[in-house]
Amino acid sequence: MARSPSNRRDISVPSTTEPDPPNASSGLLRSRGWQVAMIGLGTATAQLDTSVNIAFPAITRGFDLTIGDIQWVVISYVLTYASLLLSLGRIGDTIGHAVVYRTGLIWSAVALLLVGYAPSYGAMLLFRCLQGMGAALVLSCGVALVTSLYGEERRGRSLGIYTMMMALGLMVGPLLGGVLTAIWDWPAVFWFRVPIAIAALLLLRGLPVSPPRLTNGGYDVLSSIALILGLVTMLMALNRLREFSAVWLGLLSALALAGFIFRQSRSAHPIIPIEILRLPGFALLNLVSVLANLAAFSVWLLVPYHLARIQGYSLVESGAILAAGAAGAVLASPIGGRLIERQITAERLAIAGAAAIGAGLLMLSGWTEQTPTILRVAGLVVQGIGLGLFQLAYSDIVTATLPLRDRGVAGSLVLLTRTLGTVTAASVILMLFEVLQVGNGFFAAFHQTFLTAALLAFVSAGLLALSPRKAAKP
Repeated sequence: MARSPSNRRDISVPSTTEPDPPNASSGLLRSRGWQVAMIGLGTATAQLDTSVNIAFPAITRGFDLTIGDIQWVVISYVLTYASLLLSLGRIGDTIGHAVVYRTGLIWSAVALLLVGYAPSYGAMLLFRCLQGMGAALVLSCGVALVTSLYGEERRGRSLGIYTMMMALGLMVGPLLGGVLTAIWDWPAVFWFRVPIAIAALLLLRGLPVSPPRLTNGGYDVLSSIALILGLVTMLMALNRLREFSAVWLGLLSALALAGFIFRQSRSAHPIIPIEILRLPGFALLNLVSVLANLAAFSVWLLVPYHLARIQGYSLVESGAILAAGAAGAVLASPIGGRLIERQITAERLAIAGAAAIGAGLLMLSGWTEQTPTILRVAGLVVQGIGLGLFQLAYSDIVTATLPLRDRGVAGSLVLLTRTLGTVTAASVILMLFEVLQVGNGFFAAFHQTFLTAALLAFVSAGLLALSPRKAAKP
């Protein structure tokens, strides 16, 4: 899917952002940089949800739950925002990305307050669904806003900065979560994001508001309902792979998604243009994104348990080591953005990123109880660098492939495939690890599971290298 210089800009819809004149003031550039930073700050209200994982024991104690019950704190949130992303991305393309983004910040602030004040576990799950709606509103339009500020010629750089800020949220979340929970108990991991959302909302007052782009009847409600139903049941089926109910959920998902595709193929204003999926290599690219994120998420699932078995590591030290992977992504993302601007194709960068994920996971597979801390950190950083490069390159390919008028859908598709990968990993990787652990012990199962994850990442790189090339955008 190599990209020629002729399709670095959308050829079917003119850009809404004019390029800067040669004598553009540095003040304008600083203003745009500030707005990108504030968009990243607003996006942090969703990315910092990794802080909740550290508070699981406190939530379990607070509501007198079993360990198995705590999974619904994650499921209710992820199912909600993942199922809404594409539909809200289309709404953003319809009424304006800034309107949807600002609405998401207000919604998120209210929902985060409610979660922290939840009087019961059932109420907490309901409020977590509301929080997921707010996260979907914010995340669905983040990429569209950032790329619109800099224009298509600086798309790689803007995506690099945005990817870096998202990785920064993932890195900081667990560190803040531990401190906040220790001082103020579990509600603090929700409440501390309220002023962040409000600050981003107030500081984005100068953000351009794009006019509505479609006329009345331009949004297909039935397609949206079918898509949401299909995605919810798909994610539930992935979560319950070890149960027979996964079969029925999978069938319902397939039926709903088939209905979605049928309506989309006949819709004048589809949520996502079906012909895009027929481009050589594009469908494969999205599958590879799911596989690469599936492999990479094994780190968040298994490394904490490995570190907990090593004598001499405190909880804070283990959290800092785990954060090294996200730190690698923080470092790699802006560098990758500049590499793309210098005519290194995003396709090659995606291949290199997937291969680096595999190399890092291969290093992790060799961990023993005696592995020095520096080597643990090195493996996580390599994996993180690979993930940062891959996610950046994948984002750039998708946003370059879809028409400019569908930028909200493009950004939502990027996040959706990432979420599908992580949800699949939570079922497949853990199931594989538990099977291998029987009769082999923890460390042998850890070694074999990460060998498998590394192989999956290398296969992803190979699929990209062998995939058909895209000659031009539709």
